[in-house]
Parts: sequence; C-alpha cells; structure tokens
Amino acid sequence: MKINSVITGICLFFTSLFSCQQKGDFKSVSAEEFSSIIANPDVQRLDVRTVAEYSEDHIPGSININVLDKEFPAMADSTLQKEKPVALYCRSGKRSKKAAAILSAKGYVVYDLDEGFEGWKKAGKETEK
Repeated sequence: MKINSVITGICLFFTSLFSCQQKGDFKSVSAEEFSSIIANPDVQRLDVRTVAEYSEDHIPGSININVLDKEFPAMADSTLQKEKPVALYCRSGKRSKKAAAILSAKGYVVYDLDEGFEGWKKAGKETEK
C-alpha cells in the first residue's frame, strides 16, 4: 500500500514535470533540421546579425533584426507573428541563443540554427545577397 502511494506520487511528479512546456524553451537544430523546418511556409525566418552581416549574404526569405540592438524585443514583437514559429540564426550560434531565449520567454515557438550561418554555408545550403 505504501509502495503504491510512493509510485503514484513519483508518476504524478514526472507527469507534471514533462507535460508543461515552459516559456523560455527553444530548440537548437542542425543545418539539415533547420532546412526542413524553414521549408514550411508558415515558419518565419529571422537573421539576428548586424545589418552589415545580413547585407553580405543570408538565408533566402529571412528578415533581419539585430539582437544586439536594445530595441530588439520591441522590433521583434512589431515584426513577427507570435502564432507562427520562428527559425533564427546568427553567424556562429551564440547571438541567436540570446535571441531565442528572449523570444521564447515572450511566448514564441523558436528554432535556433545551432552552428549559425557559418554552419549553414559549410553544409552547402542556399544563401542570397
């Protein structure tokens, strides 16, 4: 009887722990996974590098909002649709993690290109100027 109560308690604990997706969660993905994700036309593509970096080349169809700009959260809210997933990237994957944390905390579903734009190019994926 006591063992059943303990097992039930443990099951309830893990069920509650894993059943709720918390704000602030985002998924870092490989270039291959990212490519599959952005093939969906409902996914918003976001380049969080500087304007100069974006101007050199970027993933086709992406928009640019610099995560280092102090107005990044407000610009993202005025540009992005919260009901659609966001696939974002930076040069190497560091700045995009910051952007992903900001956006996911605001309730966006976020996919981060783990190795950044450099990893994207290394994988031979398409870019545009």
